[in-house]
Amino acid sequence: MSITAIYNDTEQKEIQGEFEMLLEALKGKMDKEDFDNIHSAFEIAAEAHKNQRRKSGEPYILHPIEVARICVEEMGLGPTAVISAILHDTVEDTKISLGDIKERFGEKITHIVDGLTKLAKSYQTDTPQAENFRKVLSTLLFDVRVVLIKLADRLHNMRTIKNMPKEKQLKIAAETSYIYAPLAHRLGFYNLRTEFQDISMKVMEPKTYKEIAKKLNQTKIERDEYIRSFIGPLEPKIKALNIPYRITGRPKSISSIYNKIKKKNVPFEEIYDLFAVRIIVEVPHELEKQTCWQIYSIVTDVHTPIAERLKDFVTTPKSNGYESLHTTVIGPKGRYVEVQIRTERMDEIAERGFAAHWKYKGVSNHDHFGPWLDSIREILEDNEKDALEFVNDFKNNLFSEEVFVYTPKGDVRVLPKGATALDFAFSIHTDIGYHCIAVKVNNKLVPMGYQLQNGDQIHVTTSKNQKPNEDWLKMVVTSRARGRIKSAIKEEKRRIGEVGKEALERKLKHLKISFEDNIDLLVNLTGYASRTELYYDLAQDNISVPQLFKDLEVVGGKLQKEIAKGEIKVKEETPRKRPRKAKPAPVIMLNGEPGEKFQYSLASCCNPVNGDNIFGFVSTNSGIKIHRFNCPNAEHMLSNYGYRVMKAEWANNMEEEFVADLKIVGIDQGVGVIQNLTGLISNKFNLNIRSFHIEGHEGYFEGKMSILVYNINQLNLIIKSLSDMEGVSTVTRIE
Repeated sequence: MSITAIYNDTEQKEIQGEFEMLLEALKGKMDKEDFDNIHSAFEIAAEAHKNQRRKSGEPYILHPIEVARICVEEMGLGPTAVISAILHDTVEDTKISLGDIKERFGEKITHIVDGLTKLAKSYQTDTPQAENFRKVLSTLLFDVRVVLIKLADRLHNMRTIKNMPKEKQLKIAAETSYIYAPLAHRLGFYNLRTEFQDISMKVMEPKTYKEIAKKLNQTKIERDEYIRSFIGPLEPKIKALNIPYRITGRPKSISSIYNKIKKKNVPFEEIYDLFAVRIIVEVPHELEKQTCWQIYSIVTDVHTPIAERLKDFVTTPKSNGYESLHTTVIGPKGRYVEVQIRTERMDEIAERGFAAHWKYKGVSNHDHFGPWLDSIREILEDNEKDALEFVNDFKNNLFSEEVFVYTPKGDVRVLPKGATALDFAFSIHTDIGYHCIAVKVNNKLVPMGYQLQNGDQIHVTTSKNQKPNEDWLKMVVTSRARGRIKSAIKEEKRRIGEVGKEALERKLKHLKISFEDNIDLLVNLTGYASRTELYYDLAQDNISVPQLFKDLEVVGGKLQKEIAKGEIKVKEETPRKRPRKAKPAPVIMLNGEPGEKFQYSLASCCNPVNGDNIFGFVSTNSGIKIHRFNCPNAEHMLSNYGYRVMKAEWANNMEEEFVADLKIVGIDQGVGVIQNLTGLISNKFNLNIRSFHIEGHEGYFEGKMSILVYNINQLNLIIKSLSDMEGVSTVTRIE
């Protein structure tokens, strides 16, 4: 079949050109059968998507072609992934069925496409995003390519996100930042992670993104010159080693710089380690470690190192396979520069992640993904978790910061930062965790909730009489430990509850009604979460059988609530309390309609001010809440409950006041600090201060001020005026 009959001349030329570029990228990776299958997949997808257009207006078929190209060029995948990527939306969006794909391409491609197909709406619960994500992740265990293609799909959607409506952009960006960026990191795709984070920031905090991008652009010439001056003295010494090498210098990503600004609470101008220099050498595997340390020696001979910033991921790679030697040194003009030293093999693993891991399997002694996949298997096997709990547990397993600890025999174990001694016990073996009675760290007895530090050596003492209890759940952070403890507690409750179950069986037999037909009714009528909980409370004498049946009666062989004679049951309605109306609410448009049609209020977690980028979120019990794009809770809400989001805009009412909270840090000059700060707000801007708290600490002060402003422009002017005051170091809006 030719696509000539489907698309016009211009579209046909563009589609054919993109497809040929994809084939060019695959050169050397496919045989004749692969070539024929890829052509067949392309023709099927082109026909299936012929009536579809993307938001930009371009033919939809260009999207799966681009996803396939990303899989090849940016992720290092092969023909099977390409065929699956081309077909990835056909089952969900067209009349093509999984049976059609299986008949033409076989079982493997069908499994991958099925994994990429969203659940039908009729099967979705009230957490559709979480349910669909759970489905995709369950495929990790039989074919990781499903998740890799999903990452490529998300990457192309993010690159073209500007064509989406603003509220849709917000949901996609939040979900990407919440799950896809950490997932890309965990699978070793650092470039993908960085791009995900940067585009998400561009959507959720556009103003801040533009400001940092502008400042980076303004300093580009100076920065390039600086990197040349940094590299210059290193090159002759590295050349003397007579090995192939290359050096690249670049600024850190915008999202990385912003995170540093927030973490250190300093302006852009005071972030000195904006630069990252990468030195990449090509040597045989057996010389890699030695050569990296030789380069490190050269770098630290030329530039002064900061000892505490040395990170050795060559000796102990990250759990996702990342290997590199990191150090921060003081370069010319006293500026901090991060230097990354690695080999070409290490660089390919850093760029291509999981795909490169398989290429070099056997070269390295480390199995970087096996233990992690085992932990995902454990999460998936816990059928009692709902989809939301699953996603949160999975996200906790995407830890980027790790601790490296040792068994008494010297074997290394990698755990998430914040993991405890009890987490360690469960990571060794479930039975060791169950029966853990004491823990020694570096030969010193510590509590089971002790947080592990890098280099700790741990010895666990067990006792057959020890059993987990609910307090243990407060002492662990890993999903493995939490899942095992919950299972053990439930099993113990089930064992103890057998006595309670027998008592109920006797009671229902006495009432001459079926146990199986009535036990779940009894659970619901008495407000218990499960049979196990009910049996357990009876066995522990927390409640008695007579108390359980006090207000129940048998009608037609079934239990029901007892109704007194003459009593008519009427559903009571709680009278609605009218909110106290101190002043009219700010006027907001929701989904293009005046906000007065809805019950809404400004969220107290982020205090939106007129002019902030905002969205509406339908809460379960308090109407619609208006949040800022960069609200601390936005990422969680949008990634898990995106279907509750409403488009929200200010209706330009400048007469209403809004609460804004500021943090002010400066030099403590003694008398007059409070007067100067409050005077500027009250006298210059004639605004009200709701609250003000200030404390001095050994030469500097930190104040928190809550003020009433009319719009974002006025707030920005206040922040600038406060920042310009003598002795004030930083003024930031509290998020």
